Amino acid sequence: MVYFEMPSKRHFCGRGPSIQSTACVDTSTLLGRFDGQSRLLLTTLMSGVSGAKAALTVFQRQQRANSESTLTNFILTLCRDEIVSTEALTLSVKPLVCLFPPVFKQNLLIFLYLVNSAIPGPTVLLLLGCLAQDSNPTPWVRALGRQLERKLEMNFKDPLYSEQCRQKLKQLSENLGGSSEAGGWAECFSRQTEESESYCRRDLLEHGTQRKRRASFDADVDADGEEEAVQESKRLKTDNNHVDEPVDAEDEEVRMDTQGGSASAAETPAVRPHDGLPEHIRVNSEEREWDQSATDVFKVLNECNATQVEVLCETLNFPILPEHTLPKLCNSILSLSPDLSYSTAASLIRSILLQKVSSLSEPASRCLVTAVTSLCSRYPRPMCCAVIEPVLEDRNIGPPQTELLNRLIESCLDSHYRLLILQMTFRIPWREAVLSIIHSLLDSKLLLNEEVFTHLTEQLISQGPHFTKSVKFAKMMLTVLTKHSSHVTAAQKHSLTSCLNSNETFLKKSLQASLKRIPDA
Repeated sequence: MVYFEMPSKRHFCGRGPSIQSTACVDTSTLLGRFDGQSRLLLTTLMSGVSGAKAALTVFQRQQRANSESTLTNFILTLCRDEIVSTEALTLSVKPLVCLFPPVFKQNLLIFLYLVNSAIPGPTVLLLLGCLAQDSNPTPWVRALGRQLERKLEMNFKDPLYSEQCRQKLKQLSENLGGSSEAGGWAECFSRQTEESESYCRRDLLEHGTQRKRRASFDADVDADGEEEAVQESKRLKTDNNHVDEPVDAEDEEVRMDTQGGSASAAETPAVRPHDGLPEHIRVNSEEREWDQSATDVFKVLNECNATQVEVLCETLNFPILPEHTLPKLCNSILSLSPDLSYSTAASLIRSILLQKVSSLSEPASRCLVTAVTSLCSRYPRPMCCAVIEPVLEDRNIGPPQTELLNRLIESCLDSHYRLLILQMTFRIPWREAVLSIIHSLLDSKLLLNEEVFTHLTEQLISQGPHFTKSVKFAKMMLTVLTKHSSHVTAAQKHSLTSCLNSNETFLKKSLQASLKRIPDA
């Protein structure tokens, strides 16, 4: 590659890496320079004025999924040189970060300020040096960059605002009457308050003397009053209302987000991390319902890792979807081909069902039962690990959860997965609700091997003293001694005899008789 030097820039001739135009940069091309996790972080940072907060949430989840995840490679990629073409049809080199839109740079600096302790200082300084090469930085980017330098204790000399901004603020302050205690901003706001109170008193007097008039006339009076208030508010503005440093960048974003009127702006959510997601994934944010017209919505799931699936699910409000939408939602998932991977299916099932099942205070609705059974039939192992195990571990497990899990055991799970659930119960404290589920497992067609049965008898012996008056525990013991008696060894029989002697339920004699019928091996 041959290049020649020009003032402050290196211009290239000949073939080289991909060339970008500074006039119009394709965002998808820029994203192609990064790996999957970094792309998710980038799209979140470009999602609007709340992108920094959303990116912090994404980064924290990525760290929980992979404790070794860092931002160093992400920042070094942003600092990589990129060949760009200028309007003068010449080629120059700029850091990749300079090619992103201003809102991205602003959100990036806010994000780095929030997570600066997780990034080496020299790496952050390298990025700030690259941003300094931007030929036209916005006031917000300049101010946030200097604020980050102060955070790193590198630069306390330069002010956060520009000289032009300082001059405009000074002029604005002078127009408002100076900055003394008796005037300035305080006088401005006190005058505004007095005028507002005077208007309110006049308005109340008018309504008191004219309240017998027609309602339509009152409405006209109110409209006139509102018009006067608008005019009064306009008079309070000064000729310097065009100060744009560093507020102008934020105002621009607000205008973009609120386009279409103040009514729509009031309904716009503050955090919109889903802006960077595929367009065919969308949710009705007003009714918190899934857009059922999006038939291809789940095809992107096979392209995401577990962390990205969690972000998608939370963005689309899966945990709080109404239950009547669940059957169609599950049909969309079940229609996918090929099937979802284990990690993707587990994340998806956990997001859709776990909160709904754990919070049940009454028997599950027909729609919820349909959703749980259909997903369990297709994805039994993800269902066991993502929903059934957390529900078993929950101290607040009650009859509604027990009834639903017993239904899954009876209708959806084969012997292999029933055995898996039984082994899960060995790792948690036993409660009455858990005893019902164990009894249901042992009462089904469960093929126990020697190792699992040994663990089961150890649990029965250790837990027996805590359930001496429990009928459920006694029924479970009776099932073990009748349906699984062939597994009982002489040593286990002797240990179980001591356990039954402390039983205080009406089934004690039946238990002892069943144990005596088991031959000594």
